[in-house]
Amino acid sequence: MRKKVLVTGSSGMLGTDLSLVFGRSYDVIGADLAKSRTSAYRRRRFMRCDVTNRKKAVSAVKKSEADIVLHAAAWTDVDGCELDKEKAMAVNSEGARNIALGCKETGAVMFYISSDFVFDGAKEASYVEDDAPNPLNAYGLSKLKGEEAVRNECERYFIVRTSWLFGKNGKNFVDIILDKADRRQALKVVMDQFGSPTFTKDLAKALEGMASMALKNKRLRGVYHFCNGGNCSWYKYAEEILRAAGKSETPILPMTSLELDRPAARPGMSILNTDKYSQLCGKRPRAWQAALRDYLVNDLPMSGRDYVQSFKKKN
Repeated sequence: MRKKVLVTGSSGMLGTDLSLVFGRSYDVIGADLAKSRTSAYRRRRFMRCDVTNRKKAVSAVKKSEADIVLHAAAWTDVDGCELDKEKAMAVNSEGARNIALGCKETGAVMFYISSDFVFDGAKEASYVEDDAPNPLNAYGLSKLKGEEAVRNECERYFIVRTSWLFGKNGKNFVDIILDKADRRQALKVVMDQFGSPTFTKDLAKALEGMASMALKNKRLRGVYHFCNGGNCSWYKYAEEILRAAGKSETPILPMTSLELDRPAARPGMSILNTDKYSQLCGKRPRAWQAALRDYLVNDLPMSGRDYVQSFKKKN
């Protein structure tokens, strides 16, 4: 009999790929405020669930009878969180606590997706799992409080921190850059923030591998980092997006974080060390440039496929 997996935030960018990847070997139940419109979900079980409602969140976990719960539901608008800290804590912290309480009752293994923004970016080297968190903004604090809630409430948990996500079913930096290039809008991109772009499909596959190990070894748990290999600034990231999409002629100018003047402060250096993940799974994440090309060629929405024709011809 196939194991059951509950995916919270199943209609979102990460939730979409989690459902598709885990759907190959598990019975997947999606949970979100609204059902995804993509055809991949039409034949799958789905339940409406507001993770901020403790009674309904716990009930959803119990009703799913899931062996594994992938908690991807989150409010990831960093500036929005800064402007509404109460909502940020309700969704990202209390929401995680509510799902953890459900897992505690059922004995399900919980995977909580956290963020590089739990760190302040002051470290000159990549962050390992045991480094002390010190978030600079409300979003990072809400994710850190979510981590603490999961540790306190859930017996079997995996906290997986990741960074700079891009994928096919949600707003992401890759699509924004290509859209602006297509509209011939001025491109000014931050040059003094560094991290690792991560393809949601690669993160989903990594979580699938970890989940398989967790089912075999009941002692396995803890905090892990996963992101694609290598790192860059947002500016260099944008340059590579344009180059890979055959839009290198698009003008792009560097700017500083101070010039950007966003409501929420961002860490300058939030690069995650993935050695612990590699030791567990026996492989290293592929380079972010390779993951980007995969996305551009195979997963970019149909309306944007004209961006990558030149890349396809060269390869």
